[in-house]
Amino acid sequence: MKTKRIVAMLLALVMVFALAACAQTEGGKETNNASGEATPTETGSGSQLAGTYKITVWTGEDAVELTKTQIDNFNKENTDGIVFEYEVNPVSEATAADQMLVDVQAGADLYCFAQDQFARLVQGNALNALGAKAAETVISANDPVVVAAGTSGDTLYAYPMTSDNGYFMYYDKSVIPEEDIDSLEALIADCEGAGKFFAFETNTSAWYLASWFFGTGCVSEWTTNDDGEFVSVNDTFNSANGLIAVKGMKKLLDSPCNLSSSSADSFANGAAVVVTGTWAYEAVKDILGDNMGVADLPSFEVDGKEYHLGSFNGCKLMGVKPQGDDTVKQAALHKLAQYLTDETRQMERFEALSWGPANLNDQANEKVQANPGLAALLQQNQYSVPQGQIHGSWWDIAKVIADDVKAAKDDAGLQAALDNYYNKIDALFNLDSSKLLFVGAWNGWNNADEADTYYLVDGSVTLDVPESDYMGGRIVTPGDWGTDKGFAQVTTGAELIQDLGEDNPDNNIVFVEPGNYTVTWDGTAITIVKN
Repeated sequence: MKTKRIVAMLLALVMVFALAACAQTEGGKETNNASGEATPTETGSGSQLAGTYKITVWTGEDAVELTKTQIDNFNKENTDGIVFEYEVNPVSEATAADQMLVDVQAGADLYCFAQDQFARLVQGNALNALGAKAAETVISANDPVVVAAGTSGDTLYAYPMTSDNGYFMYYDKSVIPEEDIDSLEALIADCEGAGKFFAFETNTSAWYLASWFFGTGCVSEWTTNDDGEFVSVNDTFNSANGLIAVKGMKKLLDSPCNLSSSSADSFANGAAVVVTGTWAYEAVKDILGDNMGVADLPSFEVDGKEYHLGSFNGCKLMGVKPQGDDTVKQAALHKLAQYLTDETRQMERFEALSWGPANLNDQANEKVQANPGLAALLQQNQYSVPQGQIHGSWWDIAKVIADDVKAAKDDAGLQAALDNYYNKIDALFNLDSSKLLFVGAWNGWNNADEADTYYLVDGSVTLDVPESDYMGGRIVTPGDWGTDKGFAQVTTGAELIQDLGEDNPDNNIVFVEPGNYTVTWDGTAITIVKN
């Protein structure tokens, strides 16, 4: 018996070492080929993964309680002897990457995020790749568009959660006749006639503004390498079709009914039309009741031809944080992530939260098909563009197009707006991503102008901060634009900057007054001196 116990112990050790051997490092990116793929053993523990693990999970506030229940169910149902002692914190999918990249090691073990943050997370080594078997399972079960959103190069780094991050149109049926819902021009006339707003976040969000360009066939397609770095872009906004798009856009921008908002509350504040997504369904229903109408986006007319407004089709993903040398915990986390994003759990989120599933079987479910918001999204999706990996600075560059279009007096002015946009896109690939940059309000946040002026040399930069309404900025890696080197890292010179508290979600350094400053980053902290 003693000999058998020794053999059993040796076998268990071999299994643990075998699992550890599956962890590989490629190009500085930790991958785990055993991610969620360990096989049960014949030992009494049930699996080499058996044990209790303390973890932190981040998800949207509305999903916190459901996520707790689902983890409890995993603890009961898994046959590997895995028990998670967890803390589930409410962190918006829209800001999860910002918080993770401040300190990956201190971040959540599992976290949910919007797909537009994916490239930054790969670059920041904040995602542990799926192993081959887990990837095969995920790919076969989910919408290929969502799978692509979690893939960099040939590597799958994230688990699909939803396929509902797109937008369509809600309208007040007491103001908008059904026969007008397909015509932008008719909708504008109805809103103007009733003294109501047409809420479409064109002025303040590139995500919504792109709708006009996609409607005329324009593209903005970005290419990344296996490390998540952007290497090229195919952008046709500055084209004949782009000019058609801004002509259509100007019809709404010049109307007194224009309201740049995507909030359901716009209906309570005088809107008759709001362009937003499935997340607003219950709030709109509460405000409009039986007068709530839901439809895909309308068409607009330029020079006698109609163009149906396009849209982005996005998603939410779940990521697993690299666990360093703890490959056993890493594999257990992948087991949990695969469980939390499987067919059953996605359906549970649909039923509880009306989240549109990425799972193909769930998408075909009669309950999902019967949801008015998801039905409108499905109708709009035939005009949508999958939201791939997009350069972080694009969002700031593109959203100013509307201001230039509204200011334009003629076609030459509209073309100038497109030229300005193109020049800023072109300048992105001239940035030196091997250096740090103090980017801010003084150079439009995208460093399209005077690029060399704001690079840190030997950790420091001296610059003039001009008088403006917002004298803010932060130190970034060009093309990343992360928020981990800003206000919170200032240890010397704090009296020279403003403490904006919760009004500073991007961790910006906002100067108290204009002047000439030297800003130094030593790898841990920031020093500011006024010259």
